[in-house]
Parts: sequence; C-alpha cells; structure tokens
Amino acid sequence: MTGQGYYCPQCATALERRDVEGTEREVCPACGFIAYRNPLPVAAAVVLNARREVLLVKRRNEPHAGMWCLPIGFAEMRETIADAALRELHEETGVVGRVVRLLDADSFISDHYGDLLIVTFEIEKIGGSEQAGDDAEAVGYYALDRLPALAFPANEKAIEACRQIHADEWAIGDSFKELQKEQPHPLLSDALITLIRDRAPEVAHLWIAEVQGSPTTRAYARLGAADLAEEAASVLSQFARWWSGADVRDEVREFFRRRAADRRAGGVELHEFLSALMLLRKTIWTFARDQGVWERPIDVYRVLELDRRLVLFFDRALFHAARGCAQGGEG
Repeated sequence: MTGQGYYCPQCATALERRDVEGTEREVCPACGFIAYRNPLPVAAAVVLNARREVLLVKRRNEPHAGMWCLPIGFAEMRETIADAALRELHEETGVVGRVVRLLDADSFISDHYGDLLIVTFEIEKIGGSEQAGDDAEAVGYYALDRLPALAFPANEKAIEACRQIHADEWAIGDSFKELQKEQPHPLLSDALITLIRDRAPEVAHLWIAEVQGSPTTRAYARLGAADLAEEAASVLSQFARWWSGADVRDEVREFFRRRAADRRAGGVELHEFLSALMLLRKTIWTFARDQGVWERPIDVYRVLELDRRLVLFFDRALFHAARGCAQGGEG
C-alpha cells in the first residue's frame, strides 16, 4: 500500500507503508529509504515575577486562538531547544531571559500540527518589558492558584512542576517574614510547638535528668521530681500558648518573678535558677530536633525557627526571673 502522496526524497518513488521493526513506516520499494516521522520540537517558558505570578500570553492565532498559554513556539533549525524558548519568550512578550532549569518534557498530539514534544524551561527575566508580540493579543501575569483555562495541558504540568520546585523556598521565606511580627501566624515551626505541648511530660522528664546531672544546678537538683515536673509543665504551657497567640504576658511576668524569688528563698541562688531555665530551653530544642527527618532544607529551617522562638520567650523569662530575685517577687 502506497503512502498518502509521499515520495522518496532520494529517487522520487512513491513510498509504501511497511512494518519496520514492529512499527508501520513509509518505505521506498525502489531504494529502501525509510521515512522516519518524528515529533515536532516545541519550546515553552515559565517566567515568574516577584509576586510569584506566571507570565502568560493570549493567543492571537489558531490553534486555540483567544486562549492563554505560556510563551511557546517551534524550535528552528540550528538552535538549541533552550535558545528556542528564549527566542519565543522575547518574540511573544518582549522579555529577555536567562534559562534557570529544565522543568518538563511532555508529548502532545495536536489536531493542527500532529505529534509535538513540548520542552519547558523556567526562565528568569533579565531585561525587556512585557508587551504582546505579533502572535499574541495580550500578555499578563497570573497568580498560580488563579490561572485561566490554558490551551495546552503540558503548560499546566510545567507550571505545577515549577510551583513544587519553589514550594519549600517560598514557605521558608513566608515564615521568616511572619516571624518578624509581634504575633506571627502561621509559622513553619507551629507543628513543633504543638508537638512540644502534646508531649510535655516527655520533655519535662528529659529536663529533670539534665538538671539532676548538671554541675550548674546542684541545689536545684535536690528539689523533688514532682516539683520540677510541675515547673516544667507551667513553662511549657506558657511557651505554647504564647506562640499560639494567647496574651500570657502578665502570666509570664508574674510566674517567673514569683518563682525565682521563691526558689531563692528556698536556697536556690539566681544563677542556678537561670541555668535551669537555659537547660529547659536546650531540652525543648533538642527534643524537637530529634523528631525531625532532615531530608529537606525546610526541615532544617523549621527547627532553627523554633530556636529563634525559644530565644524570644526565654529572654523574657530570664529578665523577669532576675527582676523577681531583685525585688523579692514583687512586680
């Protein structure tokens, strides 16, 4: 059976369809030439702005005229697929870019063009200004969670791959910015504080062992285990409620001023009380650290962020403890 109007480029004989190694192909019956039909290479670009929005173009021409898509187009002869993505980006949007990474390669069968191989890169904008090119009606940035219907499924896949790549980085950045606020919420380390609250008896047990074994808390170590457990429970509760948004400032002030004065009256000097508090801070952080899996940078950041929150809480606790000893527990 001859092909559909195809002729051998070597001898001009009409091609026939034959089985070649399990695949039907056009073959020249005269000279044996095999016509291999390969997917057309297409390059696409994902460009994000500082607001984490993606640059899209509204298609002027078919297929899918009037729909939105990534800057996209066919690779030309003698250019790399990455260079094709940069060229199409500039032609369609006016943006000059730099390739950051390969995001995705996906196959797509188009009624208009046949088999396509769409290769998508994340590209950083380094110049130019956003303006619609000849093939686009409009260009615009869209939030990743509010995208319009896209012309090509491969575009959706590539954008999601880009979002996943940046997810941890963005979560760390958001949490760090939130930490600077007076009452931050939510933070990545919230889960660790919940863990500490829920497993407070375990943390208290570890702290008591630290106190009893430290040369800086010998007098403190002579206190009863039940007394120490009650103290640890109070501090852990205040710490957890402080960072959950509850206003416990007065409670913290009164507790540490009164407790430091009472401990001193019972024969525990201020330096031992402060050392015991620092041992509790260390125990909390070590306990939380030991629960981690440590597979990703976000896991490391979560524990480091907790340490920052411990510093802020215990700095206030130490201040009130010192004032309590100086003033005999009075405000």
